[in-house]
Amino acid sequence: MLPREILAQVRRIEIRTGRLVNETFAGKYLSVFKGRGMEFSQVREYVPGDDIRAIDWNVTARSGKVFVREYQEERELTLVVACDLSGSQFFGSGKKFKREAAAELAAVLAFAALKNNDKVGLFLFTDRAERFIPPRKGHRHVLAIIRDLLAFEPKHRGTRLGDCLDTLNRMLHRRSIIVLVSDFQDAGFEQSLRRTAKKHDLIPVFIEDPRERDLPALPAFLDLEDPESGERILVDARSAALRQGRRRARDRSRAEAESLFKSAGVEYIDIDTHQPLIDPVVRFFRERSRRLH
Repeated sequence: MLPREILAQVRRIEIRTGRLVNETFAGKYLSVFKGRGMEFSQVREYVPGDDIRAIDWNVTARSGKVFVREYQEERELTLVVACDLSGSQFFGSGKKFKREAAAELAAVLAFAALKNNDKVGLFLFTDRAERFIPPRKGHRHVLAIIRDLLAFEPKHRGTRLGDCLDTLNRMLHRRSIIVLVSDFQDAGFEQSLRRTAKKHDLIPVFIEDPRERDLPALPAFLDLEDPESGERILVDARSAALRQGRRRARDRSRAEAESLFKSAGVEYIDIDTHQPLIDPVVRFFRERSRRLH
């Protein structure tokens, strides 16, 4: 896309997702994501009924009066969108590429974070880290993140989820919400995902175009190219056995990813690029809020 087209698309996403956040997500975001815990606020004189475990004995000894320590929840959170930009993310058989759907999803969550005064960062990866925007606050910062999600040109086409998750863990020095957007067409990342889930609030987003699973039944041969390796193959689209084999392979890959998410104790969002993006996101927020409350 040309720069002018990118800016126009960023603006369209901003308007569309901003409305959704105001109407639907801001309150739900606040209810399903917890702060980092309690932080010290102040000391004050003891009054009857205070918990004696809160007494600050050092201040009490110096002043000759009984003082207690007060704490408050540290609400500020950090949201990091970690987006797979390998070759398979540039596939799209409908109105949008998988990458564009990822940008819209990220915008919804980023604007919800912004409305709650949280920081937002971006991590783009292929088979290595491609770009990292440190978490910050601000409307212009969120727009820059959306622009990079749409327009950044990665140098590589492969996928190494494990290595890239390990890299992101080294970059983040505090507990964060990590929204991991990918089609998870990779292997050997199980331990890295589990480590990330223990250290952070990890939310995998499984994004898929239905044509990746179901090849069209056409009276023709199709010239297919692997978007990551560049390997090409000619297939007979009339073959029901070929289409069924393709479907079984994708279903098996999806089942393995879902099993991994479950064993790691993480909830995921399932995005179909041919369906409204908002429905699975609303469902995720609603179900998570119900479990927490």
